[in-house]
Amino acid sequence: MQRSVIHTQRAPQAIGTYSQAVKSGNTVYLSGQIPLVPETMELVEGDMEAQVRRVFDNLSAVCEAAGGSLAEIIKLNIFLTDLGHFPLVNQVMAEYFREPYPARAAVGVAALPKDAAVEMDAVLVLDD
Repeated sequence: MQRSVIHTQRAPQAIGTYSQAVKSGNTVYLSGQIPLVPETMELVEGDMEAQVRRVFDNLSAVCEAAGGSLAEIIKLNIFLTDLGHFPLVNQVMAEYFREPYPARAAVGVAALPKDAAVEMDAVLVLDD
């Protein structure tokens, strides 16, 4: 099956040997996004809510570059350095997603790139 790389300037550039997303058929695999501001490649300023919103905005930009939207995410993985932020993630996620919600995992981790407190990756399935 053929695959294509998805890239947008509206999301942070890859900081390693990976693509922002890869499309195979009508499935798009989105790489992990941390709360980097695309224009500066620095962590967003502000509290944890600002970090969570920035990650959802980054994921949204990559979804749009692939021809989709957050509504077409079927699987979302959330990585948190402090699982105490899980209720906040749920609160903010409810503003970005509507039912039916994607399948989801939330995992506590020791550390994330650039000392971010949250990272998310996703699988998107585009309509035929």
